[in-house]
Amino acid sequence: MNGANKHGGIMRRVFLRIMLVISLLFVGLTQQARAGTPVRIGYIPVLGSSALFVLDGEGWAKQAGLDLQLVRFGSGPQAIQALVSGRIDAYVAGVLPLLQARAHGVDVKVVASGSVEELELVARGPLAQMVPEGQEGGLSAQVIKDGFAKFKQEQGHLPRVAAQPAGSVPDIMLRYWLQKRLDIAQPASVINIAGVDIDAAQQAFLAGAVDAAVLREPSLTVVKTRIPDARILATGHDMLPDQPGSVLAIVKPTEVPWAKTLTGLFVKANTLVAQHPDEAAPFVRTALGGGMLKEEVLQKALARSAQHFVSDPARIVEGVRQLQDFEVEQGLLRKAEPVDGLFDLEMWKQSQQ
Repeated sequence: MNGANKHGGIMRRVFLRIMLVISLLFVGLTQQARAGTPVRIGYIPVLGSSALFVLDGEGWAKQAGLDLQLVRFGSGPQAIQALVSGRIDAYVAGVLPLLQARAHGVDVKVVASGSVEELELVARGPLAQMVPEGQEGGLSAQVIKDGFAKFKQEQGHLPRVAAQPAGSVPDIMLRYWLQKRLDIAQPASVINIAGVDIDAAQQAFLAGAVDAAVLREPSLTVVKTRIPDARILATGHDMLPDQPGSVLAIVKPTEVPWAKTLTGLFVKANTLVAQHPDEAAPFVRTALGGGMLKEEVLQKALARSAQHFVSDPARIVEGVRQLQDFEVEQGLLRKAEPVDGLFDLEMWKQSQQ
């Protein structure tokens, strides 16, 4: 009898342990379900990524069953390395580096545009003097060429211009503007280009270490607020009409169940940013400056950029084609990839229904 009781006690303990393991497993699965489907999104901290900050900050993604894991990068090429290695599932940044990812065999597609004509060239000091006060861009190629020559003659060196690393969208856009829009065959003959990370470009400009910089908002508003004589040497439209800006791209969008949901939320958020920037501002401010960016600066940057928040990816296809051809000319790409293959226009269309 004692033996039977002992055996029964052992069995009860085993049973209780099994039930405990099952309970813990159930709790874990329940918590995972509540957390939602994990989606790793690499992004660049610029105003063109605002839709991502809004849909995350508003809680729309969580309500839709998505657990967004946002991964910040300092440049497009850094984000592409993560994309190629499979460390992120989606990407919100400049479109051109995605051509490199596709060249490496990654089936990544643009499903929505975030903005157009983001990148501008801002100048300070003697270089800014070629721009009439109160004017933004709109200078002729000859005026700019003469301005570069005058700067070299008076300062004894070529203007120093900060962009981002070679292969990044700012670097390519700067070279495209010089060679294709201004007809300057050798950019190195008129300026010295410094390739640095996005934050470093702004700091170099503020510190006077460079004479000009290729920047996006809100960096443009920040530097113009702190340096009153800073002027826009070339607007985004000057550099390339409908210049491709930030985009939402997803790896194998037709194969992941959350792609359509994320695209719809991104477009919804982008529309809010364009039409009601005051509602978007708190989320954008937290994401870009950790809350340290002055509210009035961000409001001004959003207002200035409102017309550029464009979600239709068809708007940038031709610009991407032109810039890809330029990259092939420059030896940055071995060959031109079919541009249409980079886009999934149906995903955006479905989000409008």
